[in-house]
Amino acid sequence: MSATLEALSKTLNTHLGDRVKSLEVAFGEVTLEVDAADYLPVMMSLRDEPALAFEELIDLCGVDYSTYANVPRTGRRFAAVVHLLSVSRNWRLRVRAFAPDDDFPSLPSVTAIWNCADWFEREAFDLYGIVFPGHTDLRRILTDYGFIGHPFRKDFPLSGYVEMRYDPDQQRVIYEPVTIEPREVTPRIVRESTYGNTDNA
Repeated sequence: MSATLEALSKTLNTHLGDRVKSLEVAFGEVTLEVDAADYLPVMMSLRDEPALAFEELIDLCGVDYSTYANVPRTGRRFAAVVHLLSVSRNWRLRVRAFAPDDDFPSLPSVTAIWNCADWFEREAFDLYGIVFPGHTDLRRILTDYGFIGHPFRKDFPLSGYVEMRYDPDQQRVIYEPVTIEPREVTPRIVRESTYGNTDNA
């Protein structure tokens, strides 16, 4: 472990104390995990504590851990993962907090701490269904307003539920059940010489 990562880990443990649920150093990065109840106060400490001084939020994303790394997982399913940067201290940190309820995942919004989290939280809501109480404009950002479901959840069907098209007769956009026909896709280099030839059937 580098001296910088060791110093960061020690500083985090000193200033956050028992709010640190776990602290890992891997692949040259520090990952801090906190409980949902401690998420907001920890984030405020990370920004305001002079010894930590994480002035910038670089990224915030949702994660569905239901089958993380192709292995079924026990425990909570949805988490927000935040990447922070301290320019003055020249160090980075990853913070993870799991939503306590898988049926209605929810974590406090950090937009009052870093206002750049606005669109990141909207994306996590849109794609994973994670709700961020305290966000002033939590609505879909990538999918259509009438979209059903959250497409980055691992149980979301690959072809979706409905498809959208413009109907010239009704002169409006309409939604219909998905009509995608499953088909076999075989790379050309491994096809048999008779692939697709119905004469030999």
